[in-house]
Amino acid sequence: MGKNKQLPFNGVKVIDFGQYIAGPAVAMILADLGATVIHVDPPGGPLWDSPANAVLNRNKYCLRIDLKADKGLEEARSLIGRADIVIENFRPGVLTRLGLDFAKLREERPQLITLSMPGFASNDQLRREWRAFEPIIASASGVFSDMGQNRVLMGINPSFSPLPLASAYGAMLAVSAVALALQARQHTGVGDEIEVPLASAVMEGLSYNSIHIENYPERYKTLREKEIERRRSNDLPMDLSYEALQEYLDPFYRTYECADGRKFYAVCPSHRSHARRCLQAMGLYDEMLAAGLPRIDDPYLPISEWEGDASLGVYPLPEHWAKRISARMKEVFRTKTAAEWERIFGEGGFPGAAHRTTQEWLHDDHANAAGLVVDVDDREYGAMKQPGPVSWLEDCAESMLSPKSRCPVTFEHALGILDEQQGAELPPPSKTGAQGWLDGVRVLDLTNVIAGPHSTSFLGRFGADVIKLDPVAPNYDPWNTVVFGMSSARGKRSVLVDLNHPDGREVFNRVARSVDVIVMNAPDRQLAPLGLDEASLRSVNPGVIFCQLDCFGGPRRGPRTDYLGYDDLIQACTGIMVRFGGGMQTPEEHAHVGTIDVMCGFAAALGVAAALYRKARTGEVGRARTSLAALGNLVQIPFAYDYANRRPFDEPSGRDVRGSGAMSRFFRAADNWIYVDTSESELDKLDRVDGLNGIAVAEDPAAFLACALDTASAETWQTRLQAANIAAAVPDNIVNLRRHYSRPCDDRSGIDNGSYSFSVYADHPSGRCVTQLDPFAIRPRHARIRALPPAEKFGASTHAVLREFGYSDAEIEMLVARHAVGDSWSEEYLPS
Repeated sequence: MGKNKQLPFNGVKVIDFGQYIAGPAVAMILADLGATVIHVDPPGGPLWDSPANAVLNRNKYCLRIDLKADKGLEEARSLIGRADIVIENFRPGVLTRLGLDFAKLREERPQLITLSMPGFASNDQLRREWRAFEPIIASASGVFSDMGQNRVLMGINPSFSPLPLASAYGAMLAVSAVALALQARQHTGVGDEIEVPLASAVMEGLSYNSIHIENYPERYKTLREKEIERRRSNDLPMDLSYEALQEYLDPFYRTYECADGRKFYAVCPSHRSHARRCLQAMGLYDEMLAAGLPRIDDPYLPISEWEGDASLGVYPLPEHWAKRISARMKEVFRTKTAAEWERIFGEGGFPGAAHRTTQEWLHDDHANAAGLVVDVDDREYGAMKQPGPVSWLEDCAESMLSPKSRCPVTFEHALGILDEQQGAELPPPSKTGAQGWLDGVRVLDLTNVIAGPHSTSFLGRFGADVIKLDPVAPNYDPWNTVVFGMSSARGKRSVLVDLNHPDGREVFNRVARSVDVIVMNAPDRQLAPLGLDEASLRSVNPGVIFCQLDCFGGPRRGPRTDYLGYDDLIQACTGIMVRFGGGMQTPEEHAHVGTIDVMCGFAAALGVAAALYRKARTGEVGRARTSLAALGNLVQIPFAYDYANRRPFDEPSGRDVRGSGAMSRFFRAADNWIYVDTSESELDKLDRVDGLNGIAVAEDPAAFLACALDTASAETWQTRLQAANIAAAVPDNIVNLRRHYSRPCDDRSGIDNGSYSFSVYADHPSGRCVTQLDPFAIRPRHARIRALPPAEKFGASTHAVLREFGYSDAEIEMLVARHAVGDSWSEEYLPS
């Protein structure tokens, strides 16, 4: 590391009124990046009693203030008067009613940035006043319903998961928004008032699950999807066992048992080389070719034009090849241990990882060596293993690896700490109209799959001009590029360039010289051969900010830093799959496509914002980094820590779990399920609810509640309980939310439409009618949010962009003829 420059948010002052997870997590991430954070608890201490508070409040100064008393209110105003950023995550209007009106505070100090993170949007007339704990948001937002193809086929609906997805997505969306507002403030002198509803945030996390493509081609449907359709059309039960379900999985996208009994997850579909390398390493490649496995040169042709019914590197494989290859791979996996296979896969350049528990991950050699897990000497628990940073700049990352314990302070001490900090000099407040936080910033996107492309599309909503550069010959199949790209390529101009061709390299150099930011997702060992190492890029554009995403990377190098991987592998090796499946022998992928990918995309945007902010303040150019592994920690923050005498890692897990406790779980009402999140501490409140009289003196309150709820409809109970300020929600599903909250595309971002908002693109460039979630979770009062246009066909902007960079039409045609550039991968937008 050596240089160890200043952390990007050094001097930024934050007041954190947050409770539970989302608000404190935003402030924690800002503190990790150098901000000075004063965390404010009520007089009785944190509302959530958990050792996770040691993680969430590290690097913070903590004090207690009674906001309901005049003295406390004055103290809060004094703190805010010195702050750059103020964070809260209560219900809409709570702080205003206490006397802390963000709009008025910003009238007095326009440079102030405020962040509110309610459970549901302030303009959601139905739910804004709901008591919105994590499972209530998840239930209302469709997280627990039809939870992936596995759970559908096993007939488990609803499915509970203890992962705090709404808080994790909300934290990453919110912290990136605050950072983007902060860097924009360096140019305008003006802050903003930002709202990030957690329900909207979790929907953005599920954007790859919520898209609907009319007349979706049969070739992209998995064996599981086809089996679901078959059972539904024949009115057959969904009753597959866990063991039977495994045989519906693609051979290159499933779990295998190894010689030592440990399970191993292989994820090698879609890439033109990964499945071949996998079979070669296992000694099966020639055997499968001899058995007649076809090799299709161009998977972007319609499947009707293929010379065969399958090809390695194209997902999914048809059933007969899937069964044949899986059977042989099962045999070969049993010949080596999981650790041996992990090295073979990693060093061979194809993705796979051993399943681990969360506790194993916290003590894993790579996690600790790479700084993905850090040691903190907490004032209460002593030596703790905690998650490392989620995003960092290379030249100062070392100083992020020794977080300080949360530190209690008095009000006077807190004021002194804030007064010691020298804030950034700001220009006079700009009088211009609403602008995007990234207006005028140009981004070159060299990424693939989900996390990287999602990060740059996300930057586009704030005004960034994003040019997406892909190879002339695609590395991935259409399922991975086009289907995912319909979400991740929105708002971009697509150009196809061969970086290995001298003329293509010159095209790249011309574009690279013009941009402010370059984003790439690849491990270090892949960068130098592509000319994307730091020295090569500096020679082309000395001032460019480079953002790198990878799978296993951390602030330091570790044994597996250069291993390739995807979201699924981080789920496997950090304990998410073991928890979701219920044990080491039955690991199960957490249901949602891009569970960690999308959060990692937001973390990359945070890194870009932090680098832009520091550059604007100091002129220093930083290289931003994040990884899927770092975000695998964040999504497990309620239990991703260890210390001596820690209680067992026994959080709810497995297929039979209905909730987090006896009175916080799914109950059956007369007609449907309902999630009720309460406890015996609320028995008096429950006793006053119509139909629950007597629960306060019941011998078994949970059993009493279960019997009572069965006497009326779920909607009736939802209304009664929420009116009594008891957290409850009927589980909705994504199909229903999409049906109720969709409108014809109107070039608006959707932030005016409550907690849920979709647009219907009847004239989508694909030629299909496509319904997609809006870019709506981040809601500034003043900055402009751009409604992202739909994803264009890959290569559609090659000619226009090259003309913009000085190429004549004749020169472009010559470059196309030489295959230095391209303008299409296929005749059809989405190959049929």
